[in-house]
Amino acid sequence: QVQLVESGGGLVQTGGSLRLSCTASGRTFTSYAMGWFRQAPGKEREFVAAIGWSGASTDYADSVKGRFTISRDNPKNTVYLQMNSLKPEDTAVYYCNAVAAATRLPLGSWGQGTQVTVSS
Repeated sequence: QVQLVESGGGLVQTGGSLRLSCTASGRTFTSYAMGWFRQAPGKEREFVAAIGWSGASTDYADSVKGRFTISRDNPKNTVYLQMNSLKPEDTAVYYCNAVAAATRLPLGSWGQGTQVTVSS
């Protein structure tokens, strides 16, 4: 069972930047595409971005395309989400998970997430 620990969230003003990290335990990290998801208060959890196992392919939700960049460091079992030009609507708890690239659906258990709050 892979365990996921997200970090890097915080409070930032509109237009600011944050870099989230997700570190996975377990030997199978490099076998999976990894993704970031987010859940805003009162809303369902939604897909944000995904990256293939090698890092060669990426996929983004339309709402973050051009502002967010996903990357991964397989030797460190870590996936990152660089978030630029943040907007108040990006406020949410952000989670990482293994993801089925074709469907954007999460595959494993959730970690505790990291809170991102963007003030207007």
